[in-house]
Amino acid sequence: MLGWMNRFRGCAISLCAAFLLLGMAAGCSKPASNKLQGYVEGEFVYVSAPLSGTLRALNVQRGDQVKAGDPLFGLENMPEKATRDEAERKLAQAKANLEDARKGKRPSEIDAIEAQLKQARAALVLSEREMARQEKLGRMPGAASEQDLDRARADRDQDSQRVAQLEAELKTARLGSRIDQVAAAEATQRAQEAALVRAEWELSQKEQAAPQAGLVFDTLYREGEWVAAGRPIVSLLPPHHIKVRAFVPETALAAIRPGDPLRVTVDGIREPLPGKVSFISPRAEFTPPVIYSLESRSKLVFMVEGVFDPQTAVKLNPGQPVDVELGS
Repeated sequence: MLGWMNRFRGCAISLCAAFLLLGMAAGCSKPASNKLQGYVEGEFVYVSAPLSGTLRALNVQRGDQVKAGDPLFGLENMPEKATRDEAERKLAQAKANLEDARKGKRPSEIDAIEAQLKQARAALVLSEREMARQEKLGRMPGAASEQDLDRARADRDQDSQRVAQLEAELKTARLGSRIDQVAAAEATQRAQEAALVRAEWELSQKEQAAPQAGLVFDTLYREGEWVAAGRPIVSLLPPHHIKVRAFVPETALAAIRPGDPLRVTVDGIREPLPGKVSFISPRAEFTPPVIYSLESRSKLVFMVEGVFDPQTAVKLNPGQPVDVELGS
């Protein structure tokens, strides 16, 4: 009986000690925090040329800061220059053909037609006088024959038609080519202008500049290497493309809205970096393959992205772990 009581007393002491330790542990635990684990993500801008060629010049290297419009690289452009020069010469030829079609004949040719017209008019005057004389003689008996009058009338008509013919030729010579020929020449000129624009564009694409300011994150080719069309040569990281990603529990999702402030703590920087929520994913991450219940909802998390102003974003590096604190 006495031994049993001793054993009961020992168990009670052990149980009280256990409760005491649990209470101390609960009292020493840290209060709940709204800080989340996250990481820095960068969306790169890959700069390439739409045409292939040998990398002739690489104007930047990794780690450089570039402004919008700064030259990045250049490809060999000899074929494009030759095509551009050919297009320029063809356009000059098309313009000359159009001007020639719009003009009449050469001045010397027009002068020759005008001289022939003067001769024809002089001959017409003479033939009209001869016809008038034959008609006058015809009214006198035996003075002239009917045959002479007919011959004079035919000469007058012939000279009149000759004058009309030369007048039409002179008008045509001053007009230039026909309307359809001029239209064809104009269409040819427009086609050559379009070909020149295309050739100049292809030549300009062999030299690429920074589309926006940012960090040269990497260069993917070296000078002298052949680069296929569309293959990135330089990757840029603009400051406004740097963002932070964190995963928020489903239970806290309702309290977050795009535009809400956030603060990011980074190793090596004493003061938190301010930002704002820019995106909340509508899709749950790491969803367990079970039917949703009150117990499983706490396992659901949603991705939240935050952005910063350019002066703050340059202090962050892609892949860097951070602590994200949502709310003011």
